[in-house]
Amino acid sequence: MAKLEDKVNEILGIESIPEATQPKEFQPPVERPKGDVEVKTEKDINQDYAYSRDSYYNLIDKGNEAIEGILEIAKEGQHPRAYEVAGQLLGQVAGTVDKLQDLQKKLKDLKQVPKTANTNVKNALFVGSTAELQKMLNRKQEDETIEKNITPEKE
Repeated sequence: MAKLEDKVNEILGIESIPEATQPKEFQPPVERPKGDVEVKTEKDINQDYAYSRDSYYNLIDKGNEAIEGILEIAKEGQHPRAYEVAGQLLGQVAGTVDKLQDLQKKLKDLKQVPKTANTNVKNALFVGSTAELQKMLNRKQEDETIEKNITPEKE
């Protein structure tokens, strides 16, 4: 196979790619059992944040370039549609800026959740029928009476 690749590269006049930089063969993703949830570490969260942030900055830069171009076209042609497109583009870039700010807030909230998480349950909610609730309360009452009878009283 290498000889064929070398001949094709020679005919096309391109150099062969060194082994180290050649793309690796495709490997399908590892399937996880159902119910297995990926736990993101702080490193993963920071990497995702940095990637998202860079992507938003790139989108904003490209949007600003497009705005400059469409405004030049609108000024030269004096066509209402060109101004309409420029206005829509301005709105989209402004939306991307808002998303960038939301990203900052979401990261801040993600980092504060473990520190401020309250472990006390104040309002518990029972989901079930009244008959099930009555059975549960009766069992609890029976357990308490059994506990009282087993535990010796202090004098």
